[in-house]
Amino acid sequence: MKRQLIGKSYLQVATQTASPGHLVLMLYEGAIRFLERALQGFDMEDPAESNQTINNNILRAQAILDELNGALNVGEGGDVAASLRGLYNYLDRRLQESNLRKEQDGIHETIKHLGILRDAWREMLSKAPEPAEAQMAGFAMVG
Repeated sequence: MKRQLIGKSYLQVATQTASPGHLVLMLYEGAIRFLERALQGFDMEDPAESNQTINNNILRAQAILDELNGALNVGEGGDVAASLRGLYNYLDRRLQESNLRKEQDGIHETIKHLGILRDAWREMLSKAPEPAEAQMAGFAMVG
């Protein structure tokens, strides 16, 4: 119990002090983590526990996609932001289908796409100066 509280406190401090670019990276990583947990639900023997694990973790990943989508500034981000918006909307629909049908395909597809975005974002952060990092992908975030 104490270990969980320390972990939550650390995460809270990390999210409050992270730059906007690092927050986006954390969101990608969180969505992937939730989707991996959703996949674990398919291996559970108890149908109720399986459905609950799949559903809850997909919903958490969808909430992150919604947050990422809402942070986009299509006006300033141009084609990149518009493309990301389209991708986020598509992935959200795929996750909704996977949750409804209890199928893994949309989850795997979403993990693949988010993994590519996460890796590209991580690479960009390692090369870009702090103030420019969030603007490079059309995000309108305040630090």
